[in-house]
Amino acid sequence: MLRALILTLLGALGVALAAQQPAPFKGGTRTVAVYATVTDQTSRLVPDLGRDDFEVADNGKRQELTVFANDIQPITVVMMLDRSGSMRSNFRLVAKAAEQFVTDLLPADKARIGSFSNRIQVDPRDFTSDHNELISILRTELQEAGPTPLWNAVNVGITALLHQQGRRVILVFTDGVDFPMNSTSSSLKEVMNRAEEEDVMVYAIGLAGRSFGGGRRGGGFGRGGGGGRGGYGGGYGGRRPTVEKPDEGLPKIAAATGGGYFELTSTADLTTTFARVADELHHQYVLGFAPAALDGKMHKLDVRVKRPGMSARARKSYLASTER
Repeated sequence: MLRALILTLLGALGVALAAQQPAPFKGGTRTVAVYATVTDQTSRLVPDLGRDDFEVADNGKRQELTVFANDIQPITVVMMLDRSGSMRSNFRLVAKAAEQFVTDLLPADKARIGSFSNRIQVDPRDFTSDHNELISILRTELQEAGPTPLWNAVNVGITALLHQQGRRVILVFTDGVDFPMNSTSSSLKEVMNRAEEEDVMVYAIGLAGRSFGGGRRGGGFGRGGGGGRGGYGGGYGGRRPTVEKPDEGLPKIAAATGGGYFELTSTADLTTTFARVADELHHQYVLGFAPAALDGKMHKLDVRVKRPGMSARARKSYLASTER
């Protein structure tokens, strides 16, 4: 009886003390993590640098690195694949290249597969490390041809990553410009701002192609080896083809978030490019510092490599908030 009374009093005291404690995550220090990809003058990855080889500036002020790592870090990635009509003849090639990316994921990595066309879907329901499940989705669950809601798709990818920990990545592939299903489309500026605030890294692969006029937004013109409306041989009145570039926002959002942009002119490079993205993600440096001010504002970041002939790609800003 006495023991029960003591335990009751101790429990009540614990509740009272807990009520006096400040709410969690409202104060104290925070480490800002910056993931950096370093390449030399020939664009080769440089994976063996040390802490003293880097400089990080926060709003122009150099920061002391409190965290440094150059070992392989896990990634959580949403792959978003364009299923627009202009890609119809290349659907199989893109899915095969995406399978290579999945194969290159490590046991600690997690992924979901998304496609965008008449709608935006992401499978499976939860992130998984099961390569067989992800490859099955690439072979059986991708959509039929339709429009190109590019920025809506990237925005959905950001939402999918919000409750994940560590390094969060979107890998988007497209051959076109943003051409959404309706007028309620997210803009490049809105999606870029959200990616920067949420610390989501965007990698993009763009496939440039040929058109005989009329554009690709309608989703009808074939690409690659002569698919689409009768290939490239006739039916266009003798007009010469022009090269059409993927959306100009792709390199912008990649640069702002510390990802990478690869523009291809041939489907022959698809598999090696997807593999290159996986290789980069597995050879990034982790640079961390404790910010002097958590003022709730966006701060400019500048990451530099001291060694000559080398350059670093990293996100350009971060949100200095205690809520993160």
